[in-house]
Amino acid sequence: MTAYLLLIGAIAAERVAELVASQRNLRVSRARGGVEFGARHYPVMVVLHTGLLVGCVVEAAHREFLPALGWPMLAVVVAAQALRWWCIATLGYQWNTRVVVVPGARRVTGGPYRFLTHPNYVAVVAEGIALPLVHSAWITALVFTVLNAALLRTRIRIEDEALRSLHH
Repeated sequence: MTAYLLLIGAIAAERVAELVASQRNLRVSRARGGVEFGARHYPVMVVLHTGLLVGCVVEAAHREFLPALGWPMLAVVVAAQALRWWCIATLGYQWNTRVVVVPGARRVTGGPYRFLTHPNYVAVVAEGIALPLVHSAWITALVFTVLNAALLRTRIRIEDEALRSLHH
């Protein structure tokens, strides 16, 4: 359980690093005339992602580590982090935890965006399933996945509307 708590702590630290990068990018985007779309869903997203980490810790305290499940799920978590940071690096200042569009900016089509419209959400979905399952927290994985699907439906609609506002 100690190793799992360290993993959750590392993911929490990664989230803090994301928020720092997001705030920096928000300042840059706003200085360039950036406009935020769909701000009302953002607090729900913060609560849901915080709940994922809390749920992992609470439920894992009552579950066993099953190596046949835990190790492959850890590999998925690591791959999800790599994909997430590839997205962040590819988008540069345009990446944000909020939906912010800079008027006149070009839509990014490089990196993982060559293959998928929303690759970061692939990382989010994979991590939301795999992180709890590293320590057999299947209820957390199920609840997060269902709630996240509803949130992503809203988020992707908002993001697609925002992206359509870009001039090509």
